[in-house]
Amino acid sequence: MKTLVSLVYVAAVLQSLVGGASVPRQLEKFPTTRRDLNTTQIQRELGSKVSDTTVIYGPEDSRYENSTARWSIYARPRIQVVIEPGLVSDISYIVEYCNANSIEFLAINCGHGSTASLGSFNGIQINMAPFRDITIRPSGESAWFGGGVYDGQATRYLWDQGYVTTTGACNCVGMLGPGLGGGHGPLEGVYGLISDNFRQLNVILANGTAITVNSTSHADLLWAMKGAGHNFGIVTSFELNIFPRGPDLWHYHNYIWRGSHLDAVFTAFNNFHNNGSTPVNMTINFGGFRLNTSVSTTDPIIWWTFAYRGSASEAEELLAPFNAIEAVVSESGDVPYPDVSFAQGNGETQLLCQDNEIRITSTAGLQVYNLTAEHIIYDGFKRRIISNPVLAAGGGILHEGYSTEAVDNKNGDDSAYPFRADHHLMLVQIVIPPNDKSIEREAWKWAREVRDQWNAGQPGRPVNTYVNYANGYEAVETIYGHEPWRLERLRGLKREYDPQNRFRFFNPIVRGKGGN
Repeated sequence: MKTLVSLVYVAAVLQSLVGGASVPRQLEKFPTTRRDLNTTQIQRELGSKVSDTTVIYGPEDSRYENSTARWSIYARPRIQVVIEPGLVSDISYIVEYCNANSIEFLAINCGHGSTASLGSFNGIQINMAPFRDITIRPSGESAWFGGGVYDGQATRYLWDQGYVTTTGACNCVGMLGPGLGGGHGPLEGVYGLISDNFRQLNVILANGTAITVNSTSHADLLWAMKGAGHNFGIVTSFELNIFPRGPDLWHYHNYIWRGSHLDAVFTAFNNFHNNGSTPVNMTINFGGFRLNTSVSTTDPIIWWTFAYRGSASEAEELLAPFNAIEAVVSESGDVPYPDVSFAQGNGETQLLCQDNEIRITSTAGLQVYNLTAEHIIYDGFKRRIISNPVLAAGGGILHEGYSTEAVDNKNGDDSAYPFRADHHLMLVQIVIPPNDKSIEREAWKWAREVRDQWNAGQPGRPVNTYVNYANGYEAVETIYGHEPWRLERLRGLKREYDPQNRFRFFNPIVRGKGGN
């Protein structure tokens, strides 16, 4: 449900280097590094090159706190100066200025990236929020989205115009953050991942040049942008497929069960999903283990939420096995699609979208649920409620399930997204209090323990990490694919487009300043 944007180099520049031309200033190994930036100096030096609607400010400005707020403040990037471009063309000047002055830059939309690699950043934040236009093409088959558009905005606008598109499940998350990493969401079983629906993207390269990336222009880069795009470019706008909106109402059903029903719940799930055969209109379900003291002070609850693209009668027929399990809470209703995320707890104003928490995470990709592993994970949570109640209070063990038909039907070799066979995304998220290293150590121990238990429950399968949920400590191949050809192709594109690895702050393909 989360992420960020990055940058890219042009092949033509590389060809000039091979031909023996002098190295342009922006491609040099920078002789100096400006670590302490002066806002006034940057305003003076850059201000004359950008439009008069561009805004440049630092920590002393009242806008700074809001513009640098992040969903997770673990490994927070050090933002010394914020620039809000007035025009798309201003981004080119900002990039050129940063290159000429050895300044790191990071393009941000809604700030939901939570990987540890962001903690190595120190420089200028480029805010993409000014670019939130949505323009439906005359054909009604696609729309152009600005690089700052976010899920809730897109869903509401398109619905009112009679359309839907592929987004993530959380209203508060930008479209491009998840999309450049593949992009799971409620409509993936019907239409595919977000990235499966990219038609073209307008990208600012690392030397400041603006290009259009599609199947006939920079097609190699289009492949990379569909799953590893954070490493390659600042996307200023993108054209995405859109679709007629379908049923006027969706059905949701939310449950809370006691832990004593764990076997029945997960057996029902395995039968329901049937290893990738989820009914296509049962678009998304997610839930898991957390503490709810109104139900029990000693045992985690099992909570779950389902969203169905259609009528209550159709949905409840499919949910009959879950309705047969005695629930502490069972609530359901029918709402327009834009309201589904609020019904499921993912609206902009709801708890899951709150900023500035320290979140410790880990993740795994599964095909089926292993009941033994789920028992072990549940019992580990239960022990911590007694042994470390502060830690347990912030703990959440999340299981995401989707209908996956349209994702499975795509040729996996056609994009950089590597893990189409993973039918469930798993996420440990532990919110901890600030300034408590003991709790932090225990949180990391717990997060890694649960991840390893999930993976131990699927012997013979590789360890897979969804890039948008990666915590930044995983091996590169677990994020970008185990097949050697995938990493070779991605590394080759990095050498071609980003030899200095200027875009290394969100789960980088190549770690370190120089691209190899």
